[in-house]
Amino acid sequence: MSKLTPMMQQYLEIKARYPDALLLYRMGDFYELFMEDAVTAAQILEIALTSRDKNAENPIPMCGVPYHAADSYIARLIAAGHKVAICDQVEDPKKAKGLVRREVTRVVTPGLVVESRNLSSKDPNYLGAVAEARGTFGLAYLDISTADFQVVEVVGQEALLDELHRVSPKELLVPEGWAAPWLERSCSQRDMALTWLEESAFDRKRCEERLIEHFRIHSLESFGLQHMGPGIQAAGAILEYIRKNHLGDCTHLRKITPYAPGDFMHLDEATVRNLELLSSLSTLGRKGSLLHVLDATLTPMGGRRLQRWLRYPLVRLESIRYRQEAVAEMVDKGSLRASVRGHLGKILDVERIMGRVSVGTANPRDLAALARSLEILPQIKELLAEAESPFLQDMAADWDDLEDVASKIARTLVDDPPLSLANGGVIRRGVDPELDRTTRLALDAKSWMADYEVQEREKTGIASLKVRYNKVFGYFIEVSKANLALVPDHYVRKQTLVNAERFITDELKTFETQVLEADEKRIQLEEQIFVELRGWVAQEAPRILAMAGRVAELDCVACLAEVAATCDYCRPELDESGVIEIRDGRHPVIERFLKDGAFVPNDVMLDQEENQVLLITGPNMAGKSTILRQVALIVLMAQMGGFVPAARARIGLVDRIFTRVGASDDLTRGRSTFMVEMQETAHILLQATPQSLVILDEIGRGTSTFDGLSLAWAVAEYLHDYQDRGVKTLFATHYHELTELADKLPRAKNYNVAVKEFENDILFFHRLLPGGTNRSYGIHVAQLAGLPQEVIVRAREILARLESGNHRPPERHPGAPAGKRSRKKAKTGFQMSLFQPSLEWLRDEIAALDLDRMTPLAALQTLYALKEQIKTGPSGK
Repeated sequence: MSKLTPMMQQYLEIKARYPDALLLYRMGDFYELFMEDAVTAAQILEIALTSRDKNAENPIPMCGVPYHAADSYIARLIAAGHKVAICDQVEDPKKAKGLVRREVTRVVTPGLVVESRNLSSKDPNYLGAVAEARGTFGLAYLDISTADFQVVEVVGQEALLDELHRVSPKELLVPEGWAAPWLERSCSQRDMALTWLEESAFDRKRCEERLIEHFRIHSLESFGLQHMGPGIQAAGAILEYIRKNHLGDCTHLRKITPYAPGDFMHLDEATVRNLELLSSLSTLGRKGSLLHVLDATLTPMGGRRLQRWLRYPLVRLESIRYRQEAVAEMVDKGSLRASVRGHLGKILDVERIMGRVSVGTANPRDLAALARSLEILPQIKELLAEAESPFLQDMAADWDDLEDVASKIARTLVDDPPLSLANGGVIRRGVDPELDRTTRLALDAKSWMADYEVQEREKTGIASLKVRYNKVFGYFIEVSKANLALVPDHYVRKQTLVNAERFITDELKTFETQVLEADEKRIQLEEQIFVELRGWVAQEAPRILAMAGRVAELDCVACLAEVAATCDYCRPELDESGVIEIRDGRHPVIERFLKDGAFVPNDVMLDQEENQVLLITGPNMAGKSTILRQVALIVLMAQMGGFVPAARARIGLVDRIFTRVGASDDLTRGRSTFMVEMQETAHILLQATPQSLVILDEIGRGTSTFDGLSLAWAVAEYLHDYQDRGVKTLFATHYHELTELADKLPRAKNYNVAVKEFENDILFFHRLLPGGTNRSYGIHVAQLAGLPQEVIVRAREILARLESGNHRPPERHPGAPAGKRSRKKAKTGFQMSLFQPSLEWLRDEIAALDLDRMTPLAALQTLYALKEQIKTGPSGK
């Protein structure tokens, strides 16, 4: 350390306090990084890596970025998974005695980003925290850029992972020493940054004290948190993390919302993925997802709120109807909808502006944008005055125009302020007399000189008196020699010329000093007034954020109405009957990518009396999966409070939607396709209730035919018989043997997706019809997929032989093209092999079976065993 410069000593002392962050150290107009931080940052940012003291034996690596463009560089470092500590100069370098004092003013982490340019406007950016007590997990999550703070408690690891998937925090806080490899693995798979905090940050008593102190409440009962345990610990840990990372008082965080898993429809990770609610499996992005189709919101706040409505559908009838009636009114009143949406489109991201205001990073343009957005509110209130639905009437009754906030900002700032305070020009004239005088001195010295010249001519009676300025002598008064007798005594001679004398006065000296200091003082005064304004706006955060929330909800209602009106959706009837009846239902996403009228609608009837398990057969590409998914999506959209793509729909409330659609190997966890399939199926069977909706597509494909058929059969029986009430289930399968279940289970029905065979081709009608089918048309589908013709011909030959009962494929010459019959002449006559075993034992085995008492599953298992014995002989040899 003794060989280091004072500056590097200061750097190392500060860096030691933030060892897990990249330290951006302010030096003049740059943020510099040194040593390992520089090597890491230079690689990520693709900037030059240089060195300090290049001639030294061990030069110190360094790189730097301009401070005025630091946000974009910080965003790239955060995206790469790093934390960034911003170390600023906290005293004026001109007034510093020795080394300028520096301190870390803020630490930016993946969960603590507030700058809009570093965030996706319609996606939340949550910081989460997890605590655990006796198998109950508390999950708290906060979007500090919008003040959205939520907390929930769930039981078991699986429930926690499902909730984490729905929330998708960018960063997750957990206690040090907490052994949770399953959680680390999950975070890694989701690109979720995992941060370990000291255990004291999760101390129950301290966390409760933090919450009470921050929210200025007498007890946690104010927010309904009093019965929580690990939830309080998780929420308190988030507040401690904010404090440690210099986010200030965060005055915009004025409430925390607890909820229970049962307050909303349960959607597990597989269901969110399989139904493509938030992202498409094909595009791996938003396009092609349900969110992409439904999101016609016009404000960033509305876009984020709609996503939450989609992640958390409602389960209480009165809440759904409350929301649905507002959507219906907006559908019916097209002019009201158009007017409301026209005004909403002018409102910017008020929530995130307030986030920046509260942490002290909002700039003049942020406040100007806030004022312009708030000026729209009175106009929307006028439109809501004519609303009739309770939702919109309640919103109008609680509407806050915030005219005082918009007015104060508009009176203080110029109409189009600059982005930065660095050069002034932010504060409107007339706000502060001292600022006006200083601004005039700094920017309009010539006018002052002209006024002063007129003033002095009147006082002295010297008509030719002049006030001048040059770089050598500064400001002075020039009087011709003919008028020297009129010069007042307080004039001080400064220079003698041939025909004139130059003088200085105390007032002129003062003016000169003021002019020289005026620019700096002007900027200081503007900054002071702006910071005071920003602080005043921060104190109004509860009102402003409450209105931002109302705007978001209004945007969502208008959005759902716009989509319903544009796409010809119907208003679903909702009740608690357990019946799901859909007439001419359509898949909301697929129909948008087809030509008008090209999508084939279908009817579906599910209930708990006669149509509880629908067994759907039909070839690939016929549309089985589409029908299954569209039923689930229609139910979900109805319970969001929106309209649905159907001619008519009656939806009995569903508490959970489960899907098992397709599967792939999970190599990172050492799980085969079949293991993934079975684990997802097990999850459904263990979690489903009689009020759930289960979507199963091709259970048992990942193993042998008889194993798969047996499992599919048993799963269907289990769901039909569950708790003597059963679970509403749509079960698509290629196992045509399952159609026999409709004859054995009273609430099971067969359906098939219609196709028509024409010569060697098939036509897909995509129409769901009663009854089963006993053909898969796999070879036809293979032909449509483009398999070589000789493969298709050969496959048909083999299929014909198998269907005739002969399980030995037709022979062909080695090397002969596939599909061509062998030219070798078949032998005439028949000769039994000398060593052919007798099958008398098989007849005895079959005769001994008591078929009347055998279950279908036992019969299949017996048949499978007999088949194996035929291959090996009765002795198994």
